[in-house]
Amino acid sequence: MVAWLLAAVGAGVWALPSAGQPPRQPAEAHWVASWAAAPMEFSELMANPTTAPLAGPGKHVFRGQTLRQLVQPALDGSRVRVRFSNRFGKAPLRIAAASVGLVTGGNAVSPATLGPLRFGGRGSLTIAPGADAWSDGIDLKAEAGQTLAVSTYLDQPTPFATIHQNGQGTSWVVPGNATGTAKLQGAAPLALNHIVTGLDVMTSQPARIVVAFGDSITAGGNDASGGSYPVMLATRLRDSPQVPAGLSVINMGIGGNRLLLDSSGPSGMSRFAKDVLAQSGVTHVIVLMGTNDIGRAAFAGVPGFPHIASEAPTAERITEGLEQLIKQARAKGVKLMIGTVPPFRNTPYWTQATEAMRGAVNTWIRGRQDVDGVIDFDAVLRDPGDPLALNPKYDSGDHLHPNKAGHAAMASAVDLKELME
Repeated sequence: MVAWLLAAVGAGVWALPSAGQPPRQPAEAHWVASWAAAPMEFSELMANPTTAPLAGPGKHVFRGQTLRQLVQPALDGSRVRVRFSNRFGKAPLRIAAASVGLVTGGNAVSPATLGPLRFGGRGSLTIAPGADAWSDGIDLKAEAGQTLAVSTYLDQPTPFATIHQNGQGTSWVVPGNATGTAKLQGAAPLALNHIVTGLDVMTSQPARIVVAFGDSITAGGNDASGGSYPVMLATRLRDSPQVPAGLSVINMGIGGNRLLLDSSGPSGMSRFAKDVLAQSGVTHVIVLMGTNDIGRAAFAGVPGFPHIASEAPTAERITEGLEQLIKQARAKGVKLMIGTVPPFRNTPYWTQATEAMRGAVNTWIRGRQDVDGVIDFDAVLRDPGDPLALNPKYDSGDHLHPNKAGHAAMASAVDLKELME
């Protein structure tokens, strides 16, 4: 039950332009988010018995090693920059050297495209604890869907600190400075990704940057891996002749994440400004949160969960939290869509009390007049024969997380015409 609880879900919603208000025409070339990942704290992952095995054996310190990680931009560009993060570090993070290039297969990079990254014109950078930093821009022709490799040389002992789980199995480490090496020899694979949390491209064209914000329903849990609703939504938009070019869908979901309190990753309220509003050129956000907040109330009084009673939220607290996200987005001029909380009967999260709370939150969401749209994921995913439960054809098997067909249904619930208005 503990493992199931800590793996619990979340999702996202989709923000679309209002009628007659297309994205503002940029006056000059500017940076826009083409890939990003929601960072988490390594020590928190290690404290979770269900995710600690991802860390692998060892002392969890980089020592004079090069870390190579793969990212896949969603937009075309001829110039890129990379974000490095020390958000959860307890000491300064020294990057002795870094590079970027186009991947030819595995962890190999095309030598003709491999170039060193600079930081204010210098080849190295030190990032203070709690901070993020961007590299200078570098000329590199990258196409949407084409894989890039970012290599980072850490010449000083660097404890694992800031990690993310987007694209697991896409990181390798080798001894020494291999930032200028096209094909790594004897590289050891890593289950987690470290330090690199964003890639921007420069464009002079109008762009829509949509951030899907939520928990594991957004991140893509269980057998939806590789087919999360943000990924499927991006594919649907890219394949539609009616949708203009220059649209990026950024997945900022974290499995087990809660809106109100830190749990699996920082709370949704505390990370919204950095993970959503600080993305370069963000225009829209889809918010789908609340499942993990509501569901934890089912464990109040259960042995082994001594703090649940004091943490258990009310529907009012959840809607107040969502209201804060709405206000923050509006203050920044970011369009926001919000999704209803999907059903979860037949899971450890479900009681009559938690179902009543979910119903109250969804009633509040459906009545919003201060958002740019509501996506009724509850209506899309529920079982017609038992509306309090997930539709069996969309059930990944745990009665909580949608399967690939469920994520496809979520992506299809977005009216593409809204984007065109």
